[in-house]
Amino acid sequence: MPENFDETNKYAAIVISGPFGAVKEQASGLYAQTLAECGFVTLAFDQSTTGESSGDIRNVASPDIFVEDFSAAVDFLGTQKYVDREKIGAIGICGLGSHVLTAASIDVRIKAVATSVMYDMAESMWSGLNNSKTAEERDREKKYLADIRWEDVDNDNHVGGFHELPFDEKGQPVRANKLFSDELPAGADPVTTEFFNYYVKRAYHPRAINSAAIWDATSPWGYYNFPLQQRIEKITAPKLIVTGANAHSRYMAEAAYQRLSDPKELVLVPNATHPDLYDQMDKIPFDKFESFFKENLG
Repeated sequence: MPENFDETNKYAAIVISGPFGAVKEQASGLYAQTLAECGFVTLAFDQSTTGESSGDIRNVASPDIFVEDFSAAVDFLGTQKYVDREKIGAIGICGLGSHVLTAASIDVRIKAVATSVMYDMAESMWSGLNNSKTAEERDREKKYLADIRWEDVDNDNHVGGFHELPFDEKGQPVRANKLFSDELPAGADPVTTEFFNYYVKRAYHPRAINSAAIWDATSPWGYYNFPLQQRIEKITAPKLIVTGANAHSRYMAEAAYQRLSDPKELVLVPNATHPDLYDQMDKIPFDKFESFFKENLG
């Protein structure tokens, strides 16, 4: 709630979620708190089956459900007597950026939509980062997912696994029961190091999948069948795409921006990596988010 909140007033409101595998106590809560200080009613939420949200099986990702979660959050805010239904916006951080754009392409109740270091989860799972996954690896992943499903039904259990499947030196899928080990492996690449330093070190939370657990191994199945962002050209609401100039995901945000229709704006934050825009207050352009939503939500 904004400072000096008055429940007899009608406020502009913003729903916020992400990153993918995070919880509301991490980046989305920081965004919600800061934008509440700017005068908005804000709602940071955990995606279904994650964090404190309900849903079984736990820690399973779904493109359909995670997109629907944004509309459900709009439903909730719109039932609050102090929220103006005509002034509801949305932010998706990291992987939830691709979900929020998908939601806004259908849900015209979202009057302004923004992303921060947007990451297309479906494209990354299918093609790999920077289109690095080969057709042979994709075939092996399909076999791996099929085997996992047989394990699940045969053992009445649910196997954990990577949502972006790595392969070992023999080209075989890597299995694990935790996304990150307690210690950073020697020789870890810069992107892995950045994520480790955020999720395991400075922003660790026991309910965050990326901090202390791993996704249900079947999670890529839905993203293979139902890719995100299929109709983002249809978004009529104003759009703000924010990403880091040094973010490994920058190309995804720029690709989405090119597909979007006007009105739209792209902001490249100098010297910012992907995780920098999770919590580095000197780099997250909150003044831009504030002005964007104030201009477009009134």
